[in-house]
Amino acid sequence: MTEKYIRQLIATGRIHEFYVSPPWRKLRREVLKEDNNDCQICKSKGKYARANHVHHVNYVRLHPELALSKTYVDGKGQTKRNLISVCHTCHETVCHPERLRKSKPEPWAEDWS
Repeated sequence: MTEKYIRQLIATGRIHEFYVSPPWRKLRREVLKEDNNDCQICKSKGKYARANHVHHVNYVRLHPELALSKTYVDGKGQTKRNLISVCHTCHETVCHPERLRKSKPEPWAEDWS
């Protein structure tokens, strides 16, 4: 799977094909195994949760060149992890807060004034 192909998937709204591809599924299994299926965000807080997702630190839509890369080099020349194992809660609340529904308080049905 090439960067060009991944860019094509993004451009045509077919990014799901990347996430079910054999190269991604293999890499995902490797990352989960390397992290002992531990959520790395919970672990950094001294807690434990079983990881069931692998998160791209550099989002695939913004950095398709890193889609199948475990690491990346930051602006200071330091190698950092691009893929981390996370639990469902951390994946939604920490990695993708934009997905959470914004709950609004219900307006009062009656006016008591």
